[in-house]
Amino acid sequence: MQYDVIVVGGGHAGIEASLVSARMGKRTLLITILAEQIGATSCNPAVGGLAKGHLVKEIDALGGQMGLLTDESGLQFRILNETKGPAVRGSRAQIDMDVYRIIARNLCLTTPNLEVKQECVEELIVENETVIGIRTHLDNEYRAKAVIITTGTFLNGVVHIGTSKQSAGRYGEFPSLNLSKSLQRQEIRMGRLKTGTTPRIDGSSIDFSVMDEQGGDEDPIPFSFRTNREKFSSKKQLPCFIAYTNEETHSLIENNFHRAPLFTGQIEGTGPRYCPSIEDKVDRFRDKERHHLFIEPQTAEATEFYINGMSTSLPPDVQIRMIQSVKGLENARIVRYGYAIEYDYVDPTELTHTLETKKVKNLYCAGQINGTTGYEEAAAQGLMAGINASLKIENKAPFVLRRDEAYIGVLIDDLVTKGTKEPYRMFTSRAEYRLLLREDNADLRLSRYGHNLGLLEDVFMEEVDKKRAEVELGMGYLKKSVTPNKEMIAFLASIDEEKINDKTELLAIVSRKSFTLEKLSLLVPEIDTLSQEAKGQVLIGAKYYRYIEKQLTQIERMKSMMDIKIPSDLNFSSISGLGSEAIEKFEHFAPPTLDAASRISGITPAAIEILHIYIRMRQK
Repeated sequence: MQYDVIVVGGGHAGIEASLVSARMGKRTLLITILAEQIGATSCNPAVGGLAKGHLVKEIDALGGQMGLLTDESGLQFRILNETKGPAVRGSRAQIDMDVYRIIARNLCLTTPNLEVKQECVEELIVENETVIGIRTHLDNEYRAKAVIITTGTFLNGVVHIGTSKQSAGRYGEFPSLNLSKSLQRQEIRMGRLKTGTTPRIDGSSIDFSVMDEQGGDEDPIPFSFRTNREKFSSKKQLPCFIAYTNEETHSLIENNFHRAPLFTGQIEGTGPRYCPSIEDKVDRFRDKERHHLFIEPQTAEATEFYINGMSTSLPPDVQIRMIQSVKGLENARIVRYGYAIEYDYVDPTELTHTLETKKVKNLYCAGQINGTTGYEEAAAQGLMAGINASLKIENKAPFVLRRDEAYIGVLIDDLVTKGTKEPYRMFTSRAEYRLLLREDNADLRLSRYGHNLGLLEDVFMEEVDKKRAEVELGMGYLKKSVTPNKEMIAFLASIDEEKINDKTELLAIVSRKSFTLEKLSLLVPEIDTLSQEAKGQVLIGAKYYRYIEKQLTQIERMKSMMDIKIPSDLNFSSISGLGSEAIEKFEHFAPPTLDAASRISGITPAAIEILHIYIRMRQK
């Protein structure tokens, strides 16, 4: 059978890749080991978080599905870091993992141009260094113009619980054993990583009365700007709860290190540094008297709870005693034991910025197979791989987001230029232009792209354009200057603000840390003609105005610098200040421009700056 695009794997990357491909008019096949597990949340029943929330908002702005799925299946919505600046806040939602999966699966089954098949892909069919299809365990062959692999943890997956080892892609599900070999036959570099999940507890066996309750936001904000706000605001929210480990918990874990696969050598893959197992935390942070545990409902019925913060692969008897040592969990009954999983991944430096492999044309990789961790990172890559596979089929220019345009741009650029030796997780600190790349302006930044690609309907684009016009109008109001006359000084005193001593732009007054939306309405009454969202953007824009101007200048400078050509006869070893690694890589790759040089794995911004200065001096 002939398709335009084949997507291998029905996780979060596979969903976005197959939906976007179908919506761009490509005949698409989504092929997965277990059809009812399309959209399964293998680990925690939550979407978003710090920096991860940014990714979901960006996926949504480009016309992806994750934000809509989250809003529909959400049980609780919170803004993390709300007391900090808007650039580092992050939206997070607890989801009904069953509802999320069912909606995602049904969407894939009912989307025009998209066909779903339940089979296991065994081999890539490659001719003349170009992928032309796949072969499954049923000896079925499917041909396509592009293939996107989104297999998550299923490539040679091995589950560990104590000394028990089981070949699985997810606990109880078949792994993909031969696809790794097929990739290796194409000389694509592979590696081995590890991640894990926590025990799940019977909700009726938990004493919530001795735990700290953690509710959702009173006025929750949906992830998707396309979600019906009125319908969304009426959603019932469920609480989460906070518990703590203690000395007994730590002692139990420490006394069983000799039975932990993580320490016995049973697990070879590298685990996520920023989301360690409980045994790893106890080992690394021995001075800590306790660790937070977040007790989170997995469904609307709250019959089963996820213990966030207690990822483990310790033996079952240790898991039971460890959990029952926690206050409120003394009588806890484990429904599913925690486990670690090892799996093969593709070295992401084997990919271009479109997520196409360098060695096999028209073959794309997206999601956890590229060394990332998290539903959000996976979905973002799936969306971009689906878009770029579709564009290539149409012989159109690729779609690549820059680091100054989106967290998605940061994510992919980090992966393909630097690679990763551990599961990569997105953080706000990875984005050097995070003042520009906020959650609250994702639609303003990216929806034009989504609309041009045919992924966002006109009605939504019109809403964004209206919001953009209102924000520009509001910022225009703040360009007016005021003088320190009696009326202005009295007014500022009445709203508890410091007086001004010279002629001052309203922008400078509104940029003060103490300034609020209420004060803004009093200072500039015209602002009340704008929508609440636009007013919020004006306030944020005013507070960050000077910093944003500085970042925009840096971006323009960087763009002009990146276009500078590197002389072909340049002797890199003669450049003072360049390290031996940089010299070796520059000589090996012979980059034609500074932009090409900056994309070489392991090359630092400092090395690029040194090279830039040297070229300028040579030109003079």
